[in-house]
Amino acid sequence: MKLKLDIDPDIVAMMAAEVTAGERAVSAAIREAGTGLKAAWRLQITSAGLGARLARTIRSEQFPKAKPSLNAATVVWSNAPVIVGAHDTGPLIRSKSGFWLAIPTPAAGKSLRGGRITPGEWERRTGLRLRFIYRRRGPSLLVAEGRLNTKGRAVASWSKTGRGLVTAPIFLLVPQVKLPKRLDLARDAERAHDAVPGLIVANWVEGKFCDEVKPAQGRRTTIAT
Repeated sequence: MKLKLDIDPDIVAMMAAEVTAGERAVSAAIREAGTGLKAAWRLQITSAGLGARLARTIRSEQFPKAKPSLNAATVVWSNAPVIVGAHDTGPLIRSKSGFWLAIPTPAAGKSLRGGRITPGEWERRTGLRLRFIYRRRGPSLLVAEGRLNTKGRAVASWSKTGRGLVTAPIFLLVPQVKLPKRLDLARDAERAHDAVPGLIVANWVEGKFCDEVKPAQGRRTTIAT
């Protein structure tokens, strides 16, 4: 007596197809999670009033790039990690030299290099000297004698009579500043992480359904979760 066993369909081919489907599903799920997290972080930044420019520093990239993989991963990061990280953690900021933090008032204007102007740059630009005024209550001051132009900025006065001359506060001096926490990046990261299993299943089922409706395949597979 001879026994002959035929397996139809081919088990090896079916397993290979399942691995391929899994690789595609995992890569698609990771891509969706990374793209969604990037969008969520950008929305947080703009909603916090930090501007679209800072939001655009959030980037994402998936690995591997060339082909689907069961070990797919995505990285989401910022090209301005110090600024974004500061608004995410709300740190206590102190002067590097251990003295004062100089916070410019509207009379100081803006730096020609962008951002906040420093006392040294302000003196070089205006030709005026800053004078220190200590206050027991409230921040101490760096003031200058000059006039205020139409934009409310302190400039040198050329009046011989002293008309319009004022003593204007140019910088507020404080020992430290507590930056308010305006972002919660970990919250969105956890949501993206928790969504990955569901995304994998959804992409796997969708991929299998697309395979089933192809006439050349001629087989059906049921996936249970």
